[in-house]
Amino acid sequence: MVVGKTMIVAGIGSRKGVSKEQVLGAISTALGAYDLDLARLDALATGKLKQHEDAIFQAGRQLRRAVIIIGDAELAEAGKRAESYSALSLERTGAPSLSEAAALAAAGPDSRLLGPRVARNSVTCAIAISGDKA
Repeated sequence: MVVGKTMIVAGIGSRKGVSKEQVLGAISTALGAYDLDLARLDALATGKLKQHEDAIFQAGRQLRRAVIIIGDAELAEAGKRAESYSALSLERTGAPSLSEAAALAAAGPDSRLLGPRVARNSVTCAIAISGDKA
């Protein structure tokens, strides 16, 4: 990350076996909720638990954005700043919201969520931003 540069990350969580279209739909819904254009999105992020969910990587390739895999320890630390809570997520990843924690961890220690995750068609998406511009 470049110091002083704003970075916007979409954190992704999902049920097993979702489609690329479902992931793209959740990203679109989340960006729309904050009136952000897709061009402002720098990366996608998810947890190690989802590293084999091909749909997330297909979405990243289609959007021409990197998919950052966040380890469980980083998820747990970033999860302390999450706004949403899922007992299942906490049990499996150590974070109360995989999508929120992944977005926050990938965007960096000074990042913040634009709001709680959005859920659409078995995919959750949270938007985190670092820097001072929304």
